[in-house]
Amino acid sequence: MKGLKVSLVVLTATMLAVGLSGMAYAFHSGGVAECGGCHAMHTPKAGGSFLLIGGDQSSTCLSCHMHAGDTGPSSYHVMTADADAPAGVPPKQRTPGGDFGWLRKTYTFTVRGTTTTEDGATHGHNVVATDFGMAADPTNTTAPGGTYSSAQLGCQSCHDPHSANRRLSDGTYVRGGTIGQATAPIIGSGSYDTSVTPAAGQAVGVYRLLRGLGDVYSGATFNGLAIAVAPSTYNQTETTNQVRVAYGAASTNTWGNWCATCHNKMHSTGNYVHPVDTNLGSAIANNYNAYVKSGDLTGTSATSFTSLVPFIEGTGDIATLKTHAKNNNTYLNGPATSDQVACMSCHRAHAAGFPEMLRFNMEGEFMTYNGLWPGTDTTPTQPQFARGRTSAETYGAYYDRPVTQFATYQRVLCNKCHAKD
Repeated sequence: MKGLKVSLVVLTATMLAVGLSGMAYAFHSGGVAECGGCHAMHTPKAGGSFLLIGGDQSSTCLSCHMHAGDTGPSSYHVMTADADAPAGVPPKQRTPGGDFGWLRKTYTFTVRGTTTTEDGATHGHNVVATDFGMAADPTNTTAPGGTYSSAQLGCQSCHDPHSANRRLSDGTYVRGGTIGQATAPIIGSGSYDTSVTPAAGQAVGVYRLLRGLGDVYSGATFNGLAIAVAPSTYNQTETTNQVRVAYGAASTNTWGNWCATCHNKMHSTGNYVHPVDTNLGSAIANNYNAYVKSGDLTGTSATSFTSLVPFIEGTGDIATLKTHAKNNNTYLNGPATSDQVACMSCHRAHAAGFPEMLRFNMEGEFMTYNGLWPGTDTTPTQPQFARGRTSAETYGAYYDRPVTQFATYQRVLCNKCHAKD
């Protein structure tokens, strides 16, 4: 009976995630979901806690957000099963946050006589999900630049499955769930370009059920508010069309402050730390808009956006962000001088095909070499750029972009803003 019930819940979630009546729905629907989807009142997972159907919080999340047998990007899945991405094959999912399957990819390669091992744990946030063999970061016992315990890291560290945070009809954000408090009920997700606009007396959930508004979890107090809008279909190959998440900010509710909840020492100022939450200014914005590829600065602001180097728009207005969140290349406008650089400009939130969950390879001068994606199977091999990957894995890490979008010898995409190549 339990298995049947869980199967029905997953089926329902799948149907709702597709979207009905022109709206993007999800199992969570902007707030706390059906209790029985995650908890089993009388038959929880043995050895687990909180009556969860999984051995821990992240395992419970992945019971829906990972599906063995995926042959390509699939709906709300954020991790590829090991069997679906064997050695030499990239993980399948192409969500903006990345595929946790990259954590399972460890590479060993030799450059100039020195053998190096690039541990899969370096590729992203090492959420603890015992049912899926995922353990805490073996090197960093606390968050880099902070004190949050790696052993406590899970999906629930950033996302609140019982989220009471909400956006009201006037655009303000409030936290509900306080005894004696009355506030507008959540009627649906607030994450998508198709999300309903709440009327007076109504509310929608915050982006991706992310924590914020003073949330405290495992001793971490969230300092910012994650404002963004995604297209309702967001997990897709970017061979032709990019997925643009419209990241926004308002006042002190910045993405940088949000990430600093765990990585606060990354926010030191000075010449040794890359700035975040600061306006791009005219010089950087002009570079971004003109940069096409190495050696080519003929671009225009109308077509300059790339999801490999996204930026934060200088607005928190959801109506505006909804018109910018696209998956079909119909809005590729580059930044204005008042738009901002943030952590997501270089990093993915879950995991990536490169160390430090970077959106592009920073471990060498070239992203492409001799007109090819570097790989152990290309000629010349160039192991310092392939770094133990097959060309298919490199291609997948770039979300299946044709190599012809870049220069024959494409240098790293720091140049999208700095134009030094």
